[in-house]
Amino acid sequence: MDGVPRVPDPRVPDPGEPEQWGSERSAPLRFSVLGPVRAWRGAESLPTGSPQQRALLAALLLREGRTATASELIDALWGDEPPSQALAAVRTYASRLRKVLGSGVLVSESGGYAIRSLEDGALDLALAQELAADAEKARNAGDLCHARALINKVLSLWDGEVLASVPGPYADTQRTRLDEWRLQLVESRLDMDLEQGCHAEAISELTALTAAHPLRERLRELLMLALYRSGRQAEALAVYADTRRLLADELGVDPRPGLTELQQRILQADPGLAEPSAPVAEPAAAPVKPAQLPATVPDFTGRASFVAELSEVLSATSMAGGRVMAVSALAGIGGVGKTTLAVHVAHQARGSFPDGQLYVDLQGAGARAAEPETVLGSFLRALGTADSAIPDSLEERAALYRSTLDGLQVLVLLDNARDAAQVRPLLPGTEGCAALVTSRVRMVDLEGAQLVDLDVMSPEEALQLFTKIVGKERVASERKAALDVVAACGFLPLAIRIAASRLASRRTWTVSVLAAKLADERRRLDELQAGDLAVKATFELGYGQLEPAQARAFRLLGLADGPDISLAAAAAVLDLPPDDTEDLLESLVDTSLLESAAPGRYRYHDLVRLYARACAERDEQPPGERDAAMSRLLDFYLATAARVYAMERPGDRLVDHLEPTEHAGLRFTEGAAALDWLYTEAAPLLACVRQSTGTDRLRRAVDLLWASKDLTESGANSYQYETTARAMCDATRAAGDVRAEGRARTVLTDVLLVSGRIEQAEEQARSAMELAGSAQDATAISWVANNRGLICLHQGRYADGKVFFDQAIEGLRAAGNRPFEATSLCNLSRAHLGMGNVTKAVEIARRGVAAHAEFGRTVRLANSHYAVGVALTRAGRHAEALSHFSDALCILSDHRQRLWEGTTHFRIAEVHLAARRPAQAAQHTEQALALGCIGGDRMRGSVLTLLGRALSELGQVDRARACWREALNLYEENGAPEADEVRALLTPAAAA
Repeated sequence: MDGVPRVPDPRVPDPGEPEQWGSERSAPLRFSVLGPVRAWRGAESLPTGSPQQRALLAALLLREGRTATASELIDALWGDEPPSQALAAVRTYASRLRKVLGSGVLVSESGGYAIRSLEDGALDLALAQELAADAEKARNAGDLCHARALINKVLSLWDGEVLASVPGPYADTQRTRLDEWRLQLVESRLDMDLEQGCHAEAISELTALTAAHPLRERLRELLMLALYRSGRQAEALAVYADTRRLLADELGVDPRPGLTELQQRILQADPGLAEPSAPVAEPAAAPVKPAQLPATVPDFTGRASFVAELSEVLSATSMAGGRVMAVSALAGIGGVGKTTLAVHVAHQARGSFPDGQLYVDLQGAGARAAEPETVLGSFLRALGTADSAIPDSLEERAALYRSTLDGLQVLVLLDNARDAAQVRPLLPGTEGCAALVTSRVRMVDLEGAQLVDLDVMSPEEALQLFTKIVGKERVASERKAALDVVAACGFLPLAIRIAASRLASRRTWTVSVLAAKLADERRRLDELQAGDLAVKATFELGYGQLEPAQARAFRLLGLADGPDISLAAAAAVLDLPPDDTEDLLESLVDTSLLESAAPGRYRYHDLVRLYARACAERDEQPPGERDAAMSRLLDFYLATAARVYAMERPGDRLVDHLEPTEHAGLRFTEGAAALDWLYTEAAPLLACVRQSTGTDRLRRAVDLLWASKDLTESGANSYQYETTARAMCDATRAAGDVRAEGRARTVLTDVLLVSGRIEQAEEQARSAMELAGSAQDATAISWVANNRGLICLHQGRYADGKVFFDQAIEGLRAAGNRPFEATSLCNLSRAHLGMGNVTKAVEIARRGVAAHAEFGRTVRLANSHYAVGVALTRAGRHAEALSHFSDALCILSDHRQRLWEGTTHFRIAEVHLAARRPAQAAQHTEQALALGCIGGDRMRGSVLTLLGRALSELGQVDRARACWREALNLYEENGAPEADEVRALLTPAAAA
């Protein structure tokens, strides 16, 4: 059954390990009735004879050891019209079965027969009943995860039709009974799915089930609830209308009260429907428990009242009956110790949040604060959500985040927030969770938050912190000088820590020496209290004690934008071997001038980064070394991204026409590692592109964006990628670099095509073609020609599209780019298809598949299978089309191309609808809606239109109309011509 994970099949024993069926040595008997009636002794399949003999065996097995009289068996096999020799036939069947099964199994008693002496679990039905009973106990105990897993095991025992090909009235009755039981189990499992917040995932299966069992009201009720919780209220109400009409037409009755009550609650937007009634977190394959808190400082000092206040709030939150989701927001100037306090309190409260702790630096004080959607993506991954399941929009990610946390006790530490708007989507919002927020600003507009204003330390606390780091003996003899030091630091914890650490590492210094250094005008109290200048003066203390190599690393690494930097990228910036680089970075971590974000990744506090850049401008010699460092970083990203591109698209010649690099970049042995690198480095990589607007780096930056195009095609980083592409278009235009601008606009065209903004894509493509022609950039010309052909396909201009594809193919053939030539060939087949040349379209697309197959299971091979499937669909060759679409799906899933997966599901749905299989069509369109598609809102409109057609054929007219109305809104917003088609679908129904 779709959507039910398989468990190891108990009918096929593993000789290598014991199981409930018994071991090979004892060779126990096993039987199955939840499918064909079969018997085994150990691994050996036993003959069960003719259909009537299997019917006798089934009747005895289903009696569960009780005796069946001869007359009962005759009734079971033949009913009211037994043959004249029925009794003799029963005896013959029993004798044959006894020989097969062995002595002591099929016994005769009181003129009847029974099957005895079977081991526990020997019959699949008995095992299913036992597991179902355990599932019911687990559910009653509130353990929905375990209950759902047990029901999935039960459902996995079914192997096709129950009692398949077994004749007789008894078998018919039992088949109906067991089919009904299975459907009840499915309903129970789906009910638990909704209780666990998996409503979006359940819609596809429920759509198929309601089509197969249109009069089953419980399934309709679950579908209404799933649609409503997925934000599809109109469809949910339409399901009720369809059900009411169907029941009236077929049975002459009204819906049962539960269904009617649900409709009223939906109409009233009952808050109780918005969330599961008894949510329990769905377990991943391995338990996921994030523990992201940075290390607490061992010498944490003071802040006792704040620690007590915050700890009390967190403790109360985790207790039963505690308040709904506590939020504490700490505010204060940079360096005042907000993060240190929050991390310390969070570590103390870890026991109250057994499901984990999340942490993020929101970079609110920097020029580019972290985007909430990016943070939500990282949080969802930390909570065990697969990349392919993470939606695109901020709203959808926030909803999935809250659903994932529902029922858990998780502490979220949001560090260095810019404002309340940045924080709101990141709050859990459910009982048992809590959030600690730090920011420079007081978040008076953060609803429900407990505001904590954190000021500088008191003199006593500041001296205690200084003493813990430096040592009691050294401070005791120079208490006055120590007070001068902490006063000069403005009682800022970060400044005190840096000053004290410097003194601790210089055993020949006295406290008075340090105090004298801080007496300099630049380090006076009024300066230390003057916002960022205070922090800068404090950082100067630590920076001045660095060895030359450390200082150089500190300065140069601060030049790079992005939330963090990997060890490999840092090695490129510094032009050093990775081992030497790691030693330097770890030494900087020891001085608190750099943070270790994760193994092999480093980051600056935003203010430290600003200070490092000021040092680079002041101290780096020669001055050109700053540009050289950023050039090396760009080279590293470009060379590595080019290798990722080449692994994903073997044989593609684009990488031969990118700007040359001096840095070798990373090498990968497998495609999965290459994709991991690309998606992990997305934010730093795109930041590097945006930074590289100087004329000497501009072309490489544009080529880096081009080589990393999977970031937008997969839907993983579409927004950030698009904003970067637009920035590069502006930068190249300002620089007057025709070649670079042509490529930047080519990249932007790709982005717009993926998102379905066809008119904007056409505008950019025209500019890109003109610029590429002026620059005589053959690579870009061929690429843009292919894009313009795709635009023509969207606009229905198939003859024009053929011209562009022919131009692209000619250029790609001349360049020896065989894989991309094959891709354009597949696109050309779509143009022929549009012109009615179906046979030629199939033939051309097949040539594309053959060409791509030479290069392995690549994304482009999947795209060519997709093209063949589309052409075969038009030719009416549905089975062949489905085979090609299935091949495409397998490859796309391996390469994490979620949007293309969704698009392929849409095409599969088209095939099923054309083949008069509306239930399967509806199920695949729901999967397309869940995954998203290439083409953005416009394509979503097409998916909804198709879903409406499938539902209409299933008799669910009101839900179909709800889909069409939503599709019409999307088409009208995008000015799409398909709007007329949907209006035509709605008009007859409206008139009726």
